[in-house]
Amino acid sequence: MQKRWTILSAKEDEINSLKNSLGINKTLCKILVQRGIDTFEKAHNYFRPQLSQLHDPWIMKDMLKAVTRILSAISYNEKILVFGDYDVDGTTAVSCMYQYIKSIYTNVEFYIPHRYREGYGVSLSGIEFAKENNFSLIISLDCGIKSIELINFAKQFSIDFIICDHHLPDDQVPDAVAVLDPKQKDCNYPFKELCGCGVAFKLMQAINDELQLPEESYLKYLDLVAVAIAADIVPINDENRVLAYYGLKKVNEHPAISLKALLHLAGMQKQVHINSLVFIIAPRINAAGRMDDAKKAVQLFIEPDFDMALKYAGMLHDDNKERREADSTITDEALAIIEGDIIYKERKTTVVYKDHWHKGVVGIVASRLIENYHRPTVVLTRSGDVIAGSARSVPGFNLYEAIHACREHLLGYGGHFAAAGLSMYKEKLPAFINSFEKIVSETINESLLTPEIIIDAELSFSEITPGFLNILNQMEPFGPGNMRPVFISKNVRDTGYSKAVKEQHIKFVLQQHDKIFTGIGFNMAAKFHLIEQHLPLDAVYTLDWNEWNGEKMIQLKVIDFALSS
Repeated sequence: MQKRWTILSAKEDEINSLKNSLGINKTLCKILVQRGIDTFEKAHNYFRPQLSQLHDPWIMKDMLKAVTRILSAISYNEKILVFGDYDVDGTTAVSCMYQYIKSIYTNVEFYIPHRYREGYGVSLSGIEFAKENNFSLIISLDCGIKSIELINFAKQFSIDFIICDHHLPDDQVPDAVAVLDPKQKDCNYPFKELCGCGVAFKLMQAINDELQLPEESYLKYLDLVAVAIAADIVPINDENRVLAYYGLKKVNEHPAISLKALLHLAGMQKQVHINSLVFIIAPRINAAGRMDDAKKAVQLFIEPDFDMALKYAGMLHDDNKERREADSTITDEALAIIEGDIIYKERKTTVVYKDHWHKGVVGIVASRLIENYHRPTVVLTRSGDVIAGSARSVPGFNLYEAIHACREHLLGYGGHFAAAGLSMYKEKLPAFINSFEKIVSETINESLLTPEIIIDAELSFSEITPGFLNILNQMEPFGPGNMRPVFISKNVRDTGYSKAVKEQHIKFVLQQHDKIFTGIGFNMAAKFHLIEQHLPLDAVYTLDWNEWNGEKMIQLKVIDFALSS
């Protein structure tokens, strides 16, 4: 698929000013300025994050109310239920909060709703469980901000709620004892992009401060917070950068037994980076809720014995294997539907349906289809008497608004800018397909249907040195808001040694002036004919170390390339 390249710019005077104060490569200074790091002090805080940079938890709206209610529950020996969503963010938040309260108070349990029997967020079954077991306080994590009716319902049984959420609130918030959500309009907390586990961490920090306990009492959960930050795709800047930095440090130096077990089963022996959490740890945790019951993810996280942790990790490992197989099979079937129908070639949307597809992976499949066709996509399957599924968008297009505009055909829907869930009667599907296509065609900017590669800077091969890469890697942890820098080098030439590998990939050996670098380009073999023309190329890539047989060398990870204009 053809991609469009966008090269970022920055003000020359700001770049030169930062270069004079830092004394490092000018291209690196350009990237820092683009990311708002334009002074020596900001650069120091960026490259050397400190726990002292964490914001005061007491600034968050309702924090005093939340801490007061929890300590009151402890003093009166009330039963506390820690309730959370079934995804990575929710299960890590529950695990941290449950273990933290358990360390100071014994009368606490946890509850994870079943994805298919109860659905997302605070559930009626959860409240009934609390009522039947005499819980008088529920702490909801990574959910609850929209559960107005259910939280009112719980009040009838003298069950109080403390909500810890990070999703965007509606104009009205639930009538809970305390609502901790930095996205509330009247919340003065300076950082708005915490994940659910991050909000839980701030509550633990405040309780710890009130009880004057050692900092390690809550800091020991930083590795799980880092997993949540990575999995929930929140911006890795400001407070999230500090939390992710120290969370990764803990993962690499003395991880929780649960993470140690997961990494062991995954055969992970190298240093763990954010990508390792995103692509190795997070899918295994998510698979528990997608394929079965997410409760076992929490059971893994709170297990103190390594051998038992390995058993739980093995269950998640098996769930993930089953999830991968379902994902692969359904993706192949969906691609066959699209490729076998000429109508799809003209459409700006994709909507596919089969009643036997596993509902736990339809969101993943939607993302896979976008990788191939890059257009707003809905994947549906049978769910009881109706059909339901997940929708995913392309960057820059408000998917939720498009689905909202088709609401007359739907039973229910919910979501946000980039992703949504929806359900409908089967007979409504043709009308929904036509309506969705019409709305998207009328509102989407045509350019959004072509994938975009954001390029941070043009780079000369002569600038690429071990010192350059060492500073570049100190910009980690990478993620949204602080992506690994992408470079373009123009007018490079193939040395004659580049070759296609396994009929899918390209092993590059490229030269610019007197500098030669090797590189790897995954799933690019279809473009190998451009190299065979022996003409100058423009290569787009990231940089990293490649270690092989005890040798360490700089490698280009090629994202795209084209003939030089």
